[in-house]
Amino acid sequence: MPAVLLSAAAVLVGCTSGSPHSVAAPPTPAQPALEISHVHGVGTDPADGSLLLATHEGLFRVTAEGQAELASPVMDLMGFTVAGAEHFLASGHPGLRVDLPQPMGLIESIDGGRTWSPVSRQGQSDFHALTTGAAGVLGYDGALLRSDDGRDWEQLSIPAEPHSLAASPDTDLVLATTAQGLLRSADAGSTWSAVDGAPLLQVVDWADDGMHVAGVDPSGVIWISSDGGASWSSGADLASPPQAVAVSSSADEDHRITVVTAATVVTSTDGGRTFEVVLEQ
Repeated sequence: MPAVLLSAAAVLVGCTSGSPHSVAAPPTPAQPALEISHVHGVGTDPADGSLLLATHEGLFRVTAEGQAELASPVMDLMGFTVAGAEHFLASGHPGLRVDLPQPMGLIESIDGGRTWSPVSRQGQSDFHALTTGAAGVLGYDGALLRSDDGRDWEQLSIPAEPHSLAASPDTDLVLATTAQGLLRSADAGSTWSAVDGAPLLQVVDWADDGMHVAGVDPSGVIWISSDGGASWSSGADLASPPQAVAVSSSADEDHRITVVTAATVVTSTDGGRTFEVVLEQ
């Protein structure tokens, strides 16, 4: 199951644009299951802890039996981030039965991905990197854009093209993985600086506790930061290039880290030291 990209905490609540329509519900179980060809994002729904995969074919939930079930209309979700319980933001391209412009701009679901509504930048933006947190909503569509409410945007400068973005849930800190190295912003993306001594990361995500961050380098080595991305320590080596990472925290275990590679989805409940397979081709 080939797989790519990120998740974060909430700022946008119930935003809609002047166009109130939402797109169709996903296929019924009686219809044939879709094969997942590529994953762009991974996250955890705070409503029930279920694992989410944002793909070329739509949004999937991973069941306890290790199956991926379509939870949305069929559409290409290039950017994806979790904004709250059953509350997701995304971007990309509409499927044949989806009544949204090409590209979709910023879209929103408040029912666990079953239906989606346009928020802004319909026909303008295809965000390949997308995150939300205390800094607002940040997306990259060839330019870095930031919004406080998901509707009104400002363009920001960034020294290099971000492959992934991750915003802190409770501060203005934002991280960006780039081919030139890890970038960090302390002012919601307005200015950026390189993180001295940081590993070259391909994907990165912020835990909901506010300070713990997990990233994966291009070879598949897990990296953990407990100080908001300022310093890093290495974890397990997955020996496979990553395509997405998500990290969450809970009271009864170390940080749960989920990584998507080209062939499998694995998760760690001991802070990235060991992993087990939850979904494979």
